[in-house]
Amino acid sequence: MALERKAVYFSVVIPTYNRKPILEKCLRSLEDQVSSPLFSAYEVVVVDDGSTDGTVDWLKSDPFPHVRLICQAHLGPSAARNRGVEEANGDTIIFIDSDLVVTDVFLKSHAEALIQGQHDLGSDRLFTYGRVINTCNFERPTSEPYKVTDFSAAYFATGNVAIARHWLIEAGLFDTEFQLYGWEDLELGVRLKKLGLKLVKCPDAAGYHWHPAFSLDQIPSLIDKEIQRGRMGVLFYQKHPTWDVKMMIQMTWIHRTLWGLLTLGGLLNEQTMAPLLRWLIQQGKPQLALEVARIFLNWYNVKGVYAAYADAQKN
Repeated sequence: MALERKAVYFSVVIPTYNRKPILEKCLRSLEDQVSSPLFSAYEVVVVDDGSTDGTVDWLKSDPFPHVRLICQAHLGPSAARNRGVEEANGDTIIFIDSDLVVTDVFLKSHAEALIQGQHDLGSDRLFTYGRVINTCNFERPTSEPYKVTDFSAAYFATGNVAIARHWLIEAGLFDTEFQLYGWEDLELGVRLKKLGLKLVKCPDAAGYHWHPAFSLDQIPSLIDKEIQRGRMGVLFYQKHPTWDVKMMIQMTWIHRTLWGLLTLGGLLNEQTMAPLLRWLIQQGKPQLALEVARIFLNWYNVKGVYAAYADAQKN
């Protein structure tokens, strides 16, 4: 029997840490939403994760009508999202990151897809996944077109997703053991999939993920992130030791062979590729330079996975 269609009450949960400039654009875009009978109300739950850049004082002095501010010590995004879910008033949670700027039909589009999905399935055992478009245009982030490199095959990712709050509670929320960069959302996705939730794509609920234009001085931090992602990937695999997870975290002979060959066994690295990357940046193509840099960044990730797995086996 199909569910009765009823308006959605959204709680948009946003963890943030030292992102005040882009957070302001994020929150202003959420205030400028087209109204619709499909959602009855909405709130924006900003969980400040111990920011030191004046975010809290700014939000207290310049409040947004829909924003509720919650403050906690620096515990990481998993704990911040969990706190947001626990404090939320809405029956449906939307997760976005604090560097995401949305269009004015963002909430309306998620509501349409959720209600239609419930009608088609006869239950609310689903979530909607909006499109995430990467951009380095700070002044006009929503002007960036969708690109092939923006495609994501992830089942559940917190960049732009809407889901009934009770399913998150039933799944157990985010695992706070994921203290470093990566995988906490996909790990929750594995548990949601076991509960039988269906992914419904919702491209009209577009979010524009802003990041600074790629430069060579970002490379050390990007390498560190890949090593962290490798370590958290092994934690993911320890919790869910399946072939699917091994493929996700790149811990297979396929990935080891592929990235080993593409980097010529590590000969193509941040030093040897620097001249090419610098030239691409000078040509006004920082995004292309970043995609080229992913050749050796992925190799760091694969090596990080195997190093972390070896350490785990020893321990």
